[in-house]
Amino acid sequence: MEKKLKHLEFVQAVINRMARNSFMLKGWTVILVAAIIAFVARGGDAEYIIAVYFVVVAFWVLDGFFLSQERLFRGLYDHVRQLDEDAIDFSMDTRAYRVDGRNGWIRTMFSRTLVIFYVCVGLVVLAIPVLGVLRLW
Repeated sequence: MEKKLKHLEFVQAVINRMARNSFMLKGWTVILVAAIIAFVARGGDAEYIIAVYFVVVAFWVLDGFFLSQERLFRGLYDHVRQLDEDAIDFSMDTRAYRVDGRNGWIRTMFSRTLVIFYVCVGLVVLAIPVLGVLRLW
């Protein structure tokens, strides 16, 4: 049972790292978007507001990658927990869990949770000039 627990610990450590990376990306998205908006609001060049969309899209892509990796390792974790002690080989190969692209990078980018977060951030940025909060145009 010791080998199985150790292997599960290894896989869980990777899952935790991926989840932490995803959380940090969301935090950095909010921070950078707020910083750019504040810069423009204090008299900065209005064209910098375009950088907000670059930040949102770039972090959305990265977040999709980390979430897809987390899903793959969750599949590995589920597989390892069902193995017999003798079958434990400490493999961290996740290729077998890419079923029909379900855990693929692009498909994960458009998962409900990521779409809601990043589209909401994009809509907030879009609403700023529309509502006239900043005199951008």
